[in-house]
Amino acid sequence: MNLIYTGKTKDVYELADGNYLLRFKDDACGENGVFDPGANQIIGKIDGKGKAGLKLSDYLFRKINAAGFPTHFIDCDANKAEMTVKPAVMFGKGVEVICRFKAFGSFIRRYGDYIKEGEELDAVVEITLKDDLRGDPLITREALDALNILSCSEHDTLVELTKNISGVIKSALAEKGLELIDIKLEFGRDKSGRIMLIDEVSGDIMRVFKDGKSVSPTELEKIVTV
Repeated sequence: MNLIYTGKTKDVYELADGNYLLRFKDDACGENGVFDPGANQIIGKIDGKGKAGLKLSDYLFRKINAAGFPTHFIDCDANKAEMTVKPAVMFGKGVEVICRFKAFGSFIRRYGDYIKEGEELDAVVEITLKDDLRGDPLITREALDALNILSCSEHDTLVELTKNISGVIKSALAEKGLELIDIKLEFGRDKSGRIMLIDEVSGDIMRVFKDGKSVSPTELEKIVTV
């Protein structure tokens, strides 16, 4: 295997057959010692989080695929905390797409004059550039097109896919008595140029509540996959 990328929560390897292997870590992102899926800093390690994230990703990717939405998922090995995926071309240097069902975190920090924490949002979609140095800035439809990162039509497809896929995940979690607050997804293009869901679908990228309290990534996996 050829290591091609080292990330905060996973490493990426290129396989001999042209596919890729994602190896998940136990590192957790957050701010001021508090877990936050939208944060850029590592606040520590949670033993077993990598395997837990993979089990949840496996479970949810299969739900998404069954619903007919395109993803890069091929297979996984939970014991090794590894997932095999199709190759994908990122948009620019990478974009992240957040779908919000309630106002929390950075949404409140930005728009707290207009909305209170915990208020309902109707699957509001925000797109940010993957750029730690600049704090993952928000970017508009027109700016994405002007910078040749995404065309306007691709932007619209991305937003529709985000809402549909987030809806699948929200329903799957609701079946377990869980509430999806927000989720951060990543997309890329496959060999034919079709937009597909990439990266992971684990507790690292979502904020989930149960009975009004936040659920950690490892707790989330236990509730959903056991």
